[in-house]
Amino acid sequence: MNKNFKNLIVFMSLIMLSSCNEFQKLLRNEDVKIKYEMAEKYYENEEWRRAATLLEQIQPQYRGKPQGERITFFYANSLLNKKNYVLAAFQFESFVKSYPISQKVEEAAFLGAYCYYKQSPKHSLDQEETMTAIEKLQNFINYYPYSEKLAEANDLVQELRIKLEYKQFEIAKQYNTIRDYTSAIKVLNSFISDYPGTPYREDALYYLFDSSYQLAINSIPAKRLERLNNAVKVYEELIKDYPETKFFNESEKKMTTIEKEIAIFAADKS
Repeated sequence: MNKNFKNLIVFMSLIMLSSCNEFQKLLRNEDVKIKYEMAEKYYENEEWRRAATLLEQIQPQYRGKPQGERITFFYANSLLNKKNYVLAAFQFESFVKSYPISQKVEEAAFLGAYCYYKQSPKHSLDQEETMTAIEKLQNFINYYPYSEKLAEANDLVQELRIKLEYKQFEIAKQYNTIRDYTSAIKVLNSFISDYPGTPYREDALYYLFDSSYQLAINSIPAKRLERLNNAVKVYEELIKDYPETKFFNESEKKMTTIEKEIAIFAADKS
């Protein structure tokens, strides 16, 4: 590391230290007006942490005053940009309740719902927060059907619903993975029925076919023919709806085995 670079690091560190010291002095300052002015400057400069800290301090002093509306919105938006989605959602909802005729009320309603969307966890975790987010976004859509944010809100709802569908599909598929084929058939049939437009329908049909196939070929003779025919019905639905299915090769191999098994039953009857 050369000398000039070291000097630059020291210089920048001193600036940051000085800035931090000045901010700490500002926090201790009892002049609310100065804090308000500085909070706006930090907000305009997108220094969200400092803006949020000052706005939180002065918010109670401006409650019921003309500046209160601006402070509450700025505080909520600073929290959003800080990724403190739980508190940001609360502040946006408070804004909507406190300032129902504000020009910012529609934007605040959307951003509040968006904060719930950001709290939605990955599909493998509990999805209670995802369902809450869908409810909040749907409330916004219903209340502001002509909003400029309508398309975005609908897209977010669709994304969250697909996440829920994927979780349900993974649960259903898991029965196939652990070779509980009877349960797999039941749960996959329910999934296909409950989510007719799901992007995971092709996959669900294939794993339903595979489960039906596995159950059939491993059945006792008395139940095998009926189960083989059930597997054929699922295969036919898969190929009818997805003639170029990504599972074509695997499905064809299984169907060859099924046809041979059915032919044996036919030969035994003749």
